[in-house]
Amino acid sequence: MSATTHDFGDGRGPVPARRHRNPDGSLGGWVAETAHVAPTAYVGDRACVYGDARVIDDARVCDHARVYGAAQVDGAARVYGHARVYDLAQVDDTAWVCGHARVYGHARVSDTAWVRGDALVSSSAWVYGHALVRGDACVTGDARVGDHSYVYGHARVGGDALLRGRAIVGGVVS
Repeated sequence: MSATTHDFGDGRGPVPARRHRNPDGSLGGWVAETAHVAPTAYVGDRACVYGDARVIDDARVCDHARVYGAAQVDGAARVYGHARVYDLAQVDDTAWVCGHARVYGHARVSDTAWVRGDALVSSSAWVYGHALVRGDACVTGDARVGDHSYVYGHARVGGDALLRGRAIVGGVVS
């Protein structure tokens, strides 16, 4: 496809961009010329990838999701709904980020972890294993949430907290 421009709504106005051609041949969403989306990756027709972001391998960015900044989504990871992955964040392996969730800063979501709802994972936090972060929960700082841990509700996990095993943090915990 020939290059054209698209306004990603980030205050930079229209920038050179193209629609991604998905592995199944369907026309995908907008990708800025500065971003990289592998031919093996899928970008839904309403999704956007811009800035210096990378979507590689068999990763999928669907619905109204956005990946931008210098973020990377790889492996068989999924970002969908109205989710946002940005800054230097990484979502990999078979992790899922969905709903209105945000993953940003230097945060990482990996393995088979899920971040959903209005949850936030930021700073240098890492959510991994079979962990689930959902609701309005926030994982930040250098916190590690892994294995089968579950963070939900309005819980805040930060600093250098380490949740492993089958830890459950919920409600209005800080």
